[in-house]
Amino acid sequence: MTERLQKVMSEFGVASRRKCEELIAEGKVKVNGRLITEQGCRIDKEKDTIEVDGRIVKSPDTKLYILLNKPTGYITSAKDQFGRPTVLDLVKGVSIRVFPIGRLDYDTEGLIILTNDGDLTYRITHPKHNIEKTYRALVRGEMNKDDIVAFAGGMAIEDYVTAPARLEIVRKRGNSSIVDITIHEGKNRQVRKMCSAAGHEVIRLKRIKIGKIGLGSLKAGEWRYLDESEIKYLKTLGGF
Repeated sequence: MTERLQKVMSEFGVASRRKCEELIAEGKVKVNGRLITEQGCRIDKEKDTIEVDGRIVKSPDTKLYILLNKPTGYITSAKDQFGRPTVLDLVKGVSIRVFPIGRLDYDTEGLIILTNDGDLTYRITHPKHNIEKTYRALVRGEMNKDDIVAFAGGMAIEDYVTAPARLEIVRKRGNSSIVDITIHEGKNRQVRKMCSAAGHEVIRLKRIKIGKIGLGSLKAGEWRYLDESEIKYLKTLGGF
């Protein structure tokens, strides 16, 4: 049975499926020594040989699932062209290559999952699955019931309107508010832009949950392996 090249690459832990499509388009992938630049290529993963940047990739023997509490000042990618530290610099001692599911901004901290399971990555990041992500934000000014209604109705940001989001006011602190914001989209800097549209600048932002999986007691920069029940739950979210 044959499968799409980018799907097999993702299963083999090269990167997310979308990133694999980019690698193909950039002319960095060969199958059986032949350069592939189109997305429609189908291969037999049991027989065909895949090369990425001259390195032969094979199916990993073990799937890894890591939960990391990302500090600010780290890039959510495998490497950075400007030499800035990445989240992979924080998971020392992991011999199998992993990559992050989704992204957090350089100046946003909190929960990020890293894995070599390309199928899970694709399913969790695809918008059609509507997986909730919850962020805790410290914002300027006092948020109130009007803001809760505005977030629930969708916010007009630049050239689009967001899907309904859930805003919960945790507490007020002087002339600022601490709030939890739950979204199921993942547009660039979406939470910050939503708060700005409501007239509240974000001072600090931290992702605290993906679905029902939270950070627990992990401090910034710390990580742990997900347990079996958490992995099973994530696969349920992804539509397995």
